[in-house]
Amino acid sequence: MIQVRPAMTLDCASMAQLLNEIIQIGGTTALTRPVTGTDLAEWMQDEPDRSAWHVAVNAEEAVVGFQWIAPNASLPEGAADIATFVQVGQTGLGIGSALFAATAKAAKLLGYRWINATIRADNTGGLTYYQSRGFRDWRFDEDVTLESGQRVDKISKRYDL
Repeated sequence: MIQVRPAMTLDCASMAQLLNEIIQIGGTTALTRPVTGTDLAEWMQDEPDRSAWHVAVNAEEAVVGFQWIAPNASLPEGAADIATFVQVGQTGLGIGSALFAATAKAAKLLGYRWINATIRADNTGGLTYYQSRGFRDWRFDEDVTLESGQRVDKISKRYDL
């Protein structure tokens, strides 16, 4: 059974391990360098009054997914960015759905009017996930250079709260 709760600093090492496996496989995140638990703890403290972080944990309390929303200066007023990561091999089991229910509720409480998801155009799983939540396309960015130098297209999807 999966439970969703607010993320804590103590979760950051597990979250980094989960994310680094996804980064190592490649193709589904714009992140291209490994992250540390300290990196994630610092990200969590960046604008804490305007962001929300949630983890999904299994019956053994192991982190099997996490999601956050945070402001982004490149977005219009009232919008937050979202990022979602689910443990490799655990997608399609409702983890993302459970995370999004908590995140959407938090976004409303924080006063956001909509949520932006920017996904690599070659990340079919991510595109499907956000589409199935009710996100709709609103922007397309061609030939974006990632930190690794790789060039990809990105699709931004919008979810009105």
